[in-house]
Amino acid sequence: MIGVDEAQARVLGLAVPLPAIELPLNDVVGHYLAEDVIARRTQPTADQSAMDGYAIRFSEQPGPWRVIGESAAGLPFAGALGAGEAARIFTGAHVPAGADCILVQEEAFLESDMLRLFGEGPPRVGAHIRLAGGDFEAGDCLLSTGLLLNPGRVAVAAMAGYGALAVGGRPRVTILASGSELLPPGKECGPAQIPSSNSVMLSAMLAPLPCNVLDGGIIADEMSALEAALRVAADTSDIIVTSGGASVGDHDLVQTALRNIGADIDFWKVAMRPGKPVMAGRIGGAIVLGLPGNPSSAYVTAFLFLLPLVRHLAGCNAPLPEVRTAILKDDISAGGVRTDYFRARIENNIVLIFNKQDSGMLAPLSQANALLINPANSSARLSGSMAQYLPLD
Repeated sequence: MIGVDEAQARVLGLAVPLPAIELPLNDVVGHYLAEDVIARRTQPTADQSAMDGYAIRFSEQPGPWRVIGESAAGLPFAGALGAGEAARIFTGAHVPAGADCILVQEEAFLESDMLRLFGEGPPRVGAHIRLAGGDFEAGDCLLSTGLLLNPGRVAVAAMAGYGALAVGGRPRVTILASGSELLPPGKECGPAQIPSSNSVMLSAMLAPLPCNVLDGGIIADEMSALEAALRVAADTSDIIVTSGGASVGDHDLVQTALRNIGADIDFWKVAMRPGKPVMAGRIGGAIVLGLPGNPSSAYVTAFLFLLPLVRHLAGCNAPLPEVRTAILKDDISAGGVRTDYFRARIENNIVLIFNKQDSGMLAPLSQANALLINPANSSARLSGSMAQYLPLD
């Protein structure tokens, strides 16, 4: 067995990120940047008003001023203000030459074209003015390669002069469920049958990521059928994910089927619980991840290996899950020879470990928002001490 850290590194080392693609800004949210975003323009391009009101000279308070024109967004005042002169101005409009602050309209009294102060007035030179380049200057690096694009980052790219961005490619992921006992969700099951929950669970886990997911169906525990399904997936996928058939029973055929069709197995078995029999390798141009069939085992191994692999291929600069710390609500026993990932719930930075941790149970997983990490060979810890966890939401 190898450790989790080594297994993650070896999974990510199986392939390099996919070639970049260019997408319009409307389509890039959820993708990872493939090139730095360097500002193509300065924002603002000139001093702008942050308020509706009047552009004046601070030293001329309390007035009066003669209003000689107007500056609106996109329609700047063409001239310059002289002594005793002001200009009507609106939010986002260029500040006229000769003005050095904004008198907000709530503190202004206008009669005909004469303006007087009605209130405290601007508190200083530069009040209510957004300076040219105050947001960013042309040539500034605004976003770095590998960042996840969210609405705020898309907005800054647009303001920086971009209509499209280079982003990482979309990995093609085929999910195969292995097991003669499985039926599609919603079908009536006999006493020896169960719904195939892993495929829909894995699809749901992948849904937020920039990838194309193909359901390869349910494959019976029959060698030729499994080999045929794997060959088809190898021709059409960047990643093949199998669930079930990865252990050592007589009906666990995935590893043998992979070897029969020429796959190179990089590792099998990781020192973790749940999920020990996870497997990784390559078949042709595709990476293969063999996940256990027990639902919680499949979830934990997908969270630790599949999701980081997809992020890596899609160009993410930090593909591994974030580790945080919280306070234990209850005592926790010493770690064994494998790292445990307990289904848990975090509330107000307090971590509650569920009593039921059987890898075949889904009810605790459905309530969990964290995986508490109990490292191999760690000492027992008491309630109130700190522990590491992986957030799931």
